[in-house]
Amino acid sequence: MTTTEARKRVLIVDDEESMRLLLGRTVEAVPNVEITLAGTCEEALHLAGSRAYDIILLDLLMPGVGGIEVLKAIRGASPNKRTPVIIVSVMADEDTKIVCRSLGISDYVVKPIVRETLVAVVKARLGEGPAA
Repeated sequence: MTTTEARKRVLIVDDEESMRLLLGRTVEAVPNVEITLAGTCEEALHLAGSRAYDIILLDLLMPGVGGIEVLKAIRGASPNKRTPVIIVSVMADEDTKIVCRSLGISDYVVKPIVRETLVAVVKARLGEGPAA
């Protein structure tokens, strides 16, 4: 890595602290990333509305407006309109996946996560390697 190479900004949104930390540690396996953690929908909306990220990992089952509404807001008027969003959720039903795809997600990873799969997906979306 050269000193002029910009760090990739990753926003991780999950209401469970243990999952945020696990996802953060997993994404740290990708070189040259700067991780921001959000534990509420409101915090995620504030962060995604005020700063551009290179990738966003988003849980769906969260208190408040919920992950789908956060995704809609991100895809609306936000600096992250075109940012790759990876859903990381226990919701594995096809209807939910279809709704998320219609809102422009990049990938859908079902919990419990497989570390190697998530790292490969993140690297691919950051242009660091092949898709999983």
